[in-house]
Amino acid sequence: MSARAGTVPRRGISLDSRLLATAHSEWIKFRSVRSGPFALSATALIVVVGAWLLGDANRGGYLAASPAGKAAFDPVFTVLQAIVLAQLFVGALGVITVTGEYTSGLIRGTFVATPQRAQVLAMKALVFAVVVWACCTAMSFAAFFLGQSALSLARHAGIGDPGVLTAVFGAGLYLTLVGLLGMFIGVLMRRTPAALAAIFGLLAVLPIVFFQIPGKITKNLREYLPDAGQQAYRLVHGGAYALGPWQGLGVEAAYVAVAAAAAFALILRTDA
Repeated sequence: MSARAGTVPRRGISLDSRLLATAHSEWIKFRSVRSGPFALSATALIVVVGAWLLGDANRGGYLAASPAGKAAFDPVFTVLQAIVLAQLFVGALGVITVTGEYTSGLIRGTFVATPQRAQVLAMKALVFAVVVWACCTAMSFAAFFLGQSALSLARHAGIGDPGVLTAVFGAGLYLTLVGLLGMFIGVLMRRTPAALAAIFGLLAVLPIVFFQIPGKITKNLREYLPDAGQQAYRLVHGGAYALGPWQGLGVEAAYVAVAAAAAFALILRTDA
């Protein structure tokens, strides 16, 4: 049966074209997040300026420390400790990247334009991960060099020293995984206050609770909280299990994977 005159046969859109279109759309939405520049700027300020302050503050302490204290001194982790505070801003960025769409109702339009919901979330996570990883890795390198310059009269590390390059890259990976965890929690909660409370609880409150509760069990479990990825930017590792950088990141990635699986299941089964 021939096509009617004046009509154009419909052609299916290729998978590559759909993925590129979705990625472009998610990039535009990510750039449009009003609090995004503030969150990334606050992260950079805390990580970089904090590195210089921490390096300067610990220089005298290292020189006055005992031989055992000097042997246990970690020049990389010392200057990157400000990440503990900066991670809250990265986690918040992950949350607001998705909850803003749910609050405004724009997510419905997104799913109408692209019914493949899993594809939308995957591209959203990919765009977020690439941008945040690039920014946070650059921050980590800047913080490392500035912090080591402040430690220059004491024990400092060079970028070519064993484990140092892995640690600096690990800091960027750690923050990226924190942001992704915040994003998937945002999908699950759909409301900014609830999602922020959840990510702050996991990153800040839970470690304090485990630290304050005495006992061998809590001490051992403490190493397997979401912040286990902090082992990635340590040169000196400790604890009952002495997790290395990749094991620590693996524990953190497991939390992200569980949150991601729950988020994908939710958006496929429920309405926006």
